[in-house]
Amino acid sequence: MANLKNEIERRRTFAIISHPDAGKTTLTEKFLLYGGAIASAGMVKGKKSMKHAVSDWMEIEKQRGISVTSSVLQFEYDGYCVNILDTPGHQDFSEDTYRTLMAADSAVMVIDASKGVEKQTIKLFKVCMMRDIPVFTFINKMDREARDPYELMAEIENVLGIETYPVNWPIGSGKRFKGVYERDRNRVLSFVYNGIGHAADEQVTDIDDPALEELLGDELYQTLMDDRELLDGAGGEFDLERVRSGKLSPVFFGSALTNFGVQPFLENFLKMTTPPLPRRCTQGEVDPFDEDFSAFVFKIQANMNKAHRDRIAFMRICSGRFEKSQEVFHVQGGRKAKLSQPQQMMAQDREIVEEAYAGDIIGVFDPGVFSIGDTVCAGAKKVQFEGIPTFAPEHFRLVRQKDTMKRKQFIKGTSQIAQEGAIQIFQELGGGMEEVIVGVVGTLQFEVLEYRLKNEYGVDVIMESLPYSYIRWIVNEEIDVKALDLTSDTRRVQDLHGNPLLLFTSEWNISWALEHNKGLELQEFSRT
Repeated sequence: MANLKNEIERRRTFAIISHPDAGKTTLTEKFLLYGGAIASAGMVKGKKSMKHAVSDWMEIEKQRGISVTSSVLQFEYDGYCVNILDTPGHQDFSEDTYRTLMAADSAVMVIDASKGVEKQTIKLFKVCMMRDIPVFTFINKMDREARDPYELMAEIENVLGIETYPVNWPIGSGKRFKGVYERDRNRVLSFVYNGIGHAADEQVTDIDDPALEELLGDELYQTLMDDRELLDGAGGEFDLERVRSGKLSPVFFGSALTNFGVQPFLENFLKMTTPPLPRRCTQGEVDPFDEDFSAFVFKIQANMNKAHRDRIAFMRICSGRFEKSQEVFHVQGGRKAKLSQPQQMMAQDREIVEEAYAGDIIGVFDPGVFSIGDTVCAGAKKVQFEGIPTFAPEHFRLVRQKDTMKRKQFIKGTSQIAQEGAIQIFQELGGGMEEVIVGVVGTLQFEVLEYRLKNEYGVDVIMESLPYSYIRWIVNEEIDVKALDLTSDTRRVQDLHGNPLLLFTSEWNISWALEHNKGLELQEFSRT
């Protein structure tokens, strides 16, 4: 039990969130470098180079320079076992991010120092607040011209509604960026990026050292002294409990690209965050230190290894210890199962694991039995974690294969990609899969779907835009869907599980359906 307790206490599991191009994936790479997990960082946008970010493993990500699917990365650092969930920043893939945040205990919010709080950051932050997830802020790109740091802090507080506490403070920005002042240690870390690997030249100078003024120059030195006095006199107090309850965000300034402030941020973050926390289930809460293993599926990914045509279910372990070849109970399937080929991930690279603990993310081979939100557990007590919401798509297209001889590949491809949660597919009531209606949250997902069907399943498709903007699940099981009185442009469909739904072109059509069908109940999302 002591070993179990120690192993769980050193786990840290967090997601990295940001608006696109704020430097999230670059920051992830630098964390991995400090953890010794990779030897050199791959530039996210280095299209001319053969390097690409480790966390961007899908070919389309390397071509576009964006993250379109969540990556799971694990490394050891300073006695901690760190699990990073790197999420897509692009709003078209926000649903994948929402699900991934369900598996995190805390979040690192990356903000561009010249742009401040952006649209997608606001959306993702709200999801964190819904779950009371502690949020740590890294204000990135200080090596470029940046907005006033006080202005950035005020914007975080006013727009996101969370108090802030600057743990360090920037000295200049852009070409005049000299490093950061560490408030708790009363010292300055000045950096000179040497362009080699991840180890920037670093000089530590005490705030009272006479050499500091010469190092910074008169103007920056005086600004730092004034800032220090203002922060100590007018700034709020640091309260770790408020941080851990999601009420106060510690703020760090730096530059992921040139490594300014990355290592101090990582070290502070690991000390301030908590080990895995209890998880809500239908029976109450599950204690992570409970000896009985339990986990839930938050992501499914097919064809991570094209040579094997495999399908991996990602599970967040919520309690106890997992052992290879351990028999578990699949709650939704109602039967016992062995989690085959358990592995931990470094993006697409994998390592078979003998054991894993609460807080860890493992991937297991999925023969097609798992769905997002499923619970697996071991021991006498059967638990079931709360389901993960499936959000209503806003864009719809009719999709069919060009070559009718590839019907089997088309059905397999669309079904598997839908089971991952990247898209939702619907059919006419009682219809077949020769053509399907695909619903997505963002239109870029159609491009990814087309790309993956061609490259992973060998299927070329034709896509036809549909006029629908709203979808509603029908709650009443007893209602005869075909007998409903609906407007002529409302469409009756069913999802992969056979649940009936209605597609609408406008909110007016939804109101019309409710008014003309007494007792009809509709809802915007289903729970898997």
